Amino acid sequence: MRPTPSEKIFYGFNALFLGLWALTALVPLLHIVSLSFSSNHAILAGKVFIWPVEFSFDSYNALLKGTRVPNAFVNSLIITGVGVALNMLFTILAAYPLSKRYFIGRRFMTMLIIFTMLFSGGIIPSYLLVKSLGLIDSYWAIWLPGLVSAYNMLIMKTFFENVPEELLDSARMDGCGEWRLAVQIVLPLSAPVLATLALFYGVSHWNSFMNVLIYINDSSKYNLSVLIQQMVAQSSLMNELQNLQEADRQMLTPESIRSAGMTVMLIPMIVVYPLLQKHFVKGVLIGAVKG
Repeated sequence: MRPTPSEKIFYGFNALFLGLWALTALVPLLHIVSLSFSSNHAILAGKVFIWPVEFSFDSYNALLKGTRVPNAFVNSLIITGVGVALNMLFTILAAYPLSKRYFIGRRFMTMLIIFTMLFSGGIIPSYLLVKSLGLIDSYWAIWLPGLVSAYNMLIMKTFFENVPEELLDSARMDGCGEWRLAVQIVLPLSAPVLATLALFYGVSHWNSFMNVLIYINDSSKYNLSVLIQQMVAQSSLMNELQNLQEADRQMLTPESIRSAGMTVMLIPMIVVYPLLQKHFVKGVLIGAVKG
């Protein structure tokens, strides 16, 4: 059906509004990336906007040689990789039985989980609990408290409920047990929601800041988020660059170092997102809408 004139006007304003909104996010990002690849002279002269001027890798060389960024990058990879694996394993183990109508206490347990979405103990009780478990200064203090997100578990549970019951009955008639049913039938059919939730958990762990700041005291265990935040402070940034030669430090500006650090932090998410984006709509919508 052809759109009416009023609908065309609405679509035009809608596209204009969304385009402007996208620019407000894109322009600062391009400016940061441009600063990280520009020379010291161009930055000091104020010539850099959204495109690098006098292309240079000096900032990245300084990050690799003179700061703790490589170590923090490895820490972020460990926190994210192990965290996502644990999150996905326990979310599946919680969602699968709750998706079965014959599971005794299904409704009661679902209500208990929803209760945790509405009410939480807060930071202080959580800290005291983690401390009493002896997890301070350990990455388990980051992984265990958020092992299963109630919201993500409900999305996965609803997705599992939409797997055709006739298909599962057919597999049972062929002698398929519950574990085999879950691993060989349900999970392969649930690739969209698995990819989507893995991305949700991955972004959360990669950008984790408060948990690391609260529970980790050893600075050698900091992830990129915390280290970059500290580098934004001028005094901390100068301390980070103490390992560089004086001549090399003269070639750098604080803006370029900070921008390079933030760009390094963005790269993994920018690489991973396009690979999982195709599953996003199907994974979220089918999992969020009751079939």
